[in-house]
Amino acid sequence: MNMNMILVFLSVLSFLISLPRAYGNPWRMGYYCSDGMNFTSNSTYQSNLKLLLSTLRSSATHGSSDKFSDGFYNATAGQDPDKVYGLFLCRGDVSRETCQDCVNFAISELSKFCPVQKIAVIWYQECLLHYSNYSFLSTVDTSAVVLVPKPQDSPNRSFDGGVSNLMNEALSRALRTPKMFGTAKKDYSDSPTLYGLAQCTQDLSPDQCRSCLGEAISKLAGCCSIRQGGQVLYPSCITRYELSQFYNDTLIASPTPAPPSPGSERSSKGRGTKAIWIAIGTTIPLFILLVSVVWRRRRTNKKKKAINQQELYTREGRTGDDSYDILGGETHGDSHQELPIFPLSLALEATRHFSDENKLGEGGFGSVYKGILAGGKEIAVKRLSGSSGQGLQEFKNEVTLIAKLQHKNLVRLLGCCLDGNELLLIYEYMPNKSLDVFLFDSTRRAQLDWKRRISIINGIARGLLYLHEDSRLKVIHRDLKPSNVLLDHEMNPKISDFGMARIFGGNQNESNTSKVVGTYGYMAPEYALEGIISLKSDVFSFGVLLLEIISGKKNSGFYLSEHGQSLLTYEDPADRPNMSSVAVMLASDTVPLPQPSQPAFSAGRSIARSGQSSSSDSKICSVNEVTLSDVSPR
Repeated sequence: MNMNMILVFLSVLSFLISLPRAYGNPWRMGYYCSDGMNFTSNSTYQSNLKLLLSTLRSSATHGSSDKFSDGFYNATAGQDPDKVYGLFLCRGDVSRETCQDCVNFAISELSKFCPVQKIAVIWYQECLLHYSNYSFLSTVDTSAVVLVPKPQDSPNRSFDGGVSNLMNEALSRALRTPKMFGTAKKDYSDSPTLYGLAQCTQDLSPDQCRSCLGEAISKLAGCCSIRQGGQVLYPSCITRYELSQFYNDTLIASPTPAPPSPGSERSSKGRGTKAIWIAIGTTIPLFILLVSVVWRRRRTNKKKKAINQQELYTREGRTGDDSYDILGGETHGDSHQELPIFPLSLALEATRHFSDENKLGEGGFGSVYKGILAGGKEIAVKRLSGSSGQGLQEFKNEVTLIAKLQHKNLVRLLGCCLDGNELLLIYEYMPNKSLDVFLFDSTRRAQLDWKRRISIINGIARGLLYLHEDSRLKVIHRDLKPSNVLLDHEMNPKISDFGMARIFGGNQNESNTSKVVGTYGYMAPEYALEGIISLKSDVFSFGVLLLEIISGKKNSGFYLSEHGQSLLTYEDPADRPNMSSVAVMLASDTVPLPQPSQPAFSAGRSIARSGQSSSSDSKICSVNEVTLSDVSPR
């Protein structure tokens, strides 16, 4: 090992260990404040915002003892409707000190630029800060954008296409790093060298990061590709390119020292040999230490991420929040939601690698397993089956829908996992399983006294009312049945399984579909036969469920007289009340109930039984005892 190599290595090592602050005051690129969405002075929202900003400031200052921190943190403060969500992101190449300076500066400046606005974003060269009254965490947020093109055109416009290639390379590198931060460099013989940077907030999945950066790069190419540089800044990702190196490249070695003069060669020979051995003796331990630090940091980052995620779930389980809506947008097309990413390692540990002993059940989606986190919190893990084509769509539906719907009579989705071939949904654990387990079991149904059944009926009605009228979305469940009503430790009902749910617009009350999904026996006739779906479809299912809870019998067992009519024939969409009327009826003893009407058109059935010889049976059954349909018009 020669002296030049040793000195180069020591220079690089010194740079890595003691990188100085690269900037003074942060360089602000732009900011965004919501228009018309303000909070009042001394309000609960303002108090929650102050608490959130204090948490972010503290996390930036004390979040890591390493020289370089992850430079990212998200948090929430308060409860709905005054809950505040926020995060900061520091550029991946800045030191921890620069990061904390930038975050502190952003907090102080943003309070001046957006003093009463509920939504605000501010971008600097070194960091960004974002807070809002709706949940944007773990979603791609491109609702605000800052475009920063260089004023000068490039000296050679032939590298227009090179900008896209450069940025796509930076994107690719960002997706391969835990910090979702990547840089790239392109040398051209006939054009200046290009330098690029791409970064996402670390709450995004790789696919979400790719989507955000892809949109930013497209916009960057449109606004700035013929300029000498430019930036596109979103709340969820940032992109930038320049003709000069603007980021800290830790792989650049220091200049090689000049060789010694001939006159000093003899006198310094002995000292040089001694210095070499001293440098070697110093460098090898430092090199080993450096490798050890890098390895431990990577392992610590993974553990820290898992621990933070587990703390989140433990904290979520202790909120005691009975009824709230964390919907992010006003329309059903809005994708904002709060749904943490659950590490696969935690799911495997909690379920003992999906052992059969932990298996709770299996359906069309896949299997459901009980899990126990390290802190003792119980969860239910729904694992998508590899052979379930329908399950993939159900998975997407639940991830994008139920995370926005929070009510004490809806099962709570805690998070999801998309890791390799594994698709998991993480729910709160329901120790008493589902309603059908008690309702249709001759032994367990004794636990459902009349008071408990009334409580369950009211709970289901309130949950359905929330879906139809009280949430910001208008949701039709489409598969309400006893097995989709889960019971917590106090036997409180919680509607589950939103994989088949449909969302209606604000003024939409009815729709047609060519794909009828759900469970026969609980499906409204107009939906099963004609594909007409409406809020009254769920009301029909609720009516069937109500009859089953009262009688303790399955709907398929309700056969009447020789015509084979079941109780399902006594329904008509026009005669069905809405869920708000149902809730009032259930809650009051003085509300007059409408008189039952004649049954709607429906097909009943009857099955011939041995030993029966009545004339009525011979009218509807064939000689070989095959089931026949007997149509009863209205």
